Amino acid sequence: MKQAYKEDGYFVIRNFLNNEELLALGEVLSEFHRLWQKKNAQFYRQQAVNSAYLTSDAFLNSEQRDHLFSFIGSAKVMNIVNELIPKQPCFLNTQLFFDPVNKQQSNYWHRDPQYHLSVEQQKAALAGGDVIHFRLPLVDEPGLELIPGTHKRWDSAEELKVRLEREGHKNNQPLSQGKVITLFSGDLLVFSANMIHRGLYGMNRLAFDLLFCSPEPSIIEFVNDDCLPSKSTLTKFEDSCAFVNTITLKSSIKKP
Repeated sequence: MKQAYKEDGYFVIRNFLNNEELLALGEVLSEFHRLWQKKNAQFYRQQAVNSAYLTSDAFLNSEQRDHLFSFIGSAKVMNIVNELIPKQPCFLNTQLFFDPVNKQQSNYWHRDPQYHLSVEQQKAALAGGDVIHFRLPLVDEPGLELIPGTHKRWDSAEELKVRLEREGHKNNQPLSQGKVITLFSGDLLVFSANMIHRGLYGMNRLAFDLLFCSPEPSIIEFVNDDCLPSKSTLTKFEDSCAFVNTITLKSSIKKP
C-alpha cells in the first residue's frame, strides 16, 4: 500500500467494508444527507456535489456522531493511516459526495489546494504536507478519474490548460493520462488531495470521505473544533491518535 501510494498517489482496497459496517454507516450518513439537503435546499438544487463537517453537531445527535468517531478511530482505518503518515497523523475533516441535481452539470479536474492557494503555492505544496482522502462508496458508482503520479509532479501543459481553463479549454475535457477507478459498495479508495482528479457523476453516488493529514499547522488551521470528539470520549476509540494529534496541534496554534 505505502509503495503504491508513494509512486502513484492512490490505491484501492476492494470489499474493505462488510455488509454490517455498510448498513450501520449508511443509516447515519443518509440521515445527515437528508437533514443537510433540507437546510441547504437552494444550494443543493443549484450546484452542490458534496457536503462536509459530518462529525459536527449541526445535524447528528451524540450517538450518531460517536458512531462516526468510532469508525474513524477504528484500528481498521487507522492501521492504514499510520502506515501512510507514520509521524503524527492528524484528522482533518469528513465529506459526503453525491450527484448534482442538475444532470447537465459537468464534473471538473482539480487539485484540492487550488481553492485556497495561488498557482505558485500549489507547486510548492507538492513538496509539503500531504492530505489524504479515504473514499468509501456506499453504493456502486462510476468512481474517480485521476492522473497517477501528479501528487508529486506539476501539471503538463495539457493538464494545466484544462484544469485552470486557460486558452479556451474547459475543466471537464478529457485528459490523455486520465485513469478511471470504478468503485463498488464497500470499497476503499485512498488518494492524495494534491493529485489531479475529478469525481465521476452517475448511479446516485453517495461516498463518504475521511480526510487525514500530516501535522502541518497551515493545514490544521482549517479543522473546525466542533468536528472533533470531546476529550472525555477519546478513550472509547481503538486508536484515537489522529484526533489527539489534531487537538494538541490546534491547541498549540492558538497560543500567542
